[in-house]
Amino acid sequence: MSEVFEPWLSIIGMGEDGLAGMSDGSRLALQQAQHVFGGPRHLALAQVGSRGRAWPLPFDVAPVLALRGQRVAVLASGDPFWFGAGGSLSAHLPPEEWTAYPAASTFSLAAARLGWRLEATHCLGLHATAFAHSRNALHAGQRLICLLRDGAAVGEYAQWLTALGFGSSPLWVLEALGGPNERVRHSTAQDFALADVKAPVALAIEVTGAAGIARSPGRPDADFAHDGQITKAPVRAITLAALAPRPGQHLWDLGAGSGSIAVEWCLAGGLATAVEQHAARVQNIHTNVQAYGLAQALTVVHGQALEMLAGLAQPQAIFVGGGFDETLFNALKALAPHACRLVVNAVTLETEVLLLQLQARHGGELLRIELAHSAPLGRMRGWVPSRPLVQWSALL
Repeated sequence: MSEVFEPWLSIIGMGEDGLAGMSDGSRLALQQAQHVFGGPRHLALAQVGSRGRAWPLPFDVAPVLALRGQRVAVLASGDPFWFGAGGSLSAHLPPEEWTAYPAASTFSLAAARLGWRLEATHCLGLHATAFAHSRNALHAGQRLICLLRDGAAVGEYAQWLTALGFGSSPLWVLEALGGPNERVRHSTAQDFALADVKAPVALAIEVTGAAGIARSPGRPDADFAHDGQITKAPVRAITLAALAPRPGQHLWDLGAGSGSIAVEWCLAGGLATAVEQHAARVQNIHTNVQAYGLAQALTVVHGQALEMLAGLAQPQAIFVGGGFDETLFNALKALAPHACRLVVNAVTLETEVLLLQLQARHGGELLRIELAHSAPLGRMRGWVPSRPLVQWSALL
């Protein structure tokens, strides 16, 4: 017989109108709670007095879980499961132990004020993550609503947008939505000069200006920090096609160089671990991770691939761009889950011979890639060939 739990935790969404905007169920749960967690603003709005307990800094759900079995309420802005504490808490508890009372999210309120279709708007929580996390959504004509940590962050985001070439983008600064102090003001990124913005604040953007990041793989080499050790854009596009990225799947990028393969995998919605032995290249990978806002998706490991494999999260795909040999293949074969996709690019004759042998024994596909680019040749132009490359893709 399964264990039966009595809900002891109430996860309550609230707006800037405080108790007046709460449902009857929310108010009853709040009234019955022995302990109430929330930010100082929420605790004041809810008028919980000595029952109130402010979240620790940095944020941690442990104090709530420590009171398991007592009547506890958690206050969150709007919908607790949209960039709120609800998801953090529910990850530790079965559904039988908690009850949620969502309210209108800041995104819903912002869309309602602006008349925007919410399903056609990118909604991002940037209050605790880098601005670059929104970079993949910046395309001409796209609308974004972003939650920001405080008033100062609004000006910083406007400056960041301008530096990327989106300075002409219209902005709406939306403060304290749904409450008596609500305020909505308009500017452009390049002309932003408001110095009195107060939290809680959201920023709405209608993107104009630069073209934004291409959605297809094989982005220009110049878009990455590298020392020349980079899988060139056309080969990268072919390689990503062979790796077949899917949202949520994990890639090992071994001998990562600039990490361009891992970056493009993550931009397609995946997770990745990039392993590189050279310190300067590791720094380039970190630079690329920050530039594309992928710190939550891409882990960088400094070391020899063969020595690091055992400690890595299980992959669904593996790319080896350098340092491949039979010892590494045997280690990958032993560690990788069934049907893990392996793609190896070889530029040396010795590695090419090994790939021919492995393909004969283990199957898979071999592809020879020969590319050339045009360059001046006297008064005219000619083709300059790149080194031919052999690619082996197989299921382990």
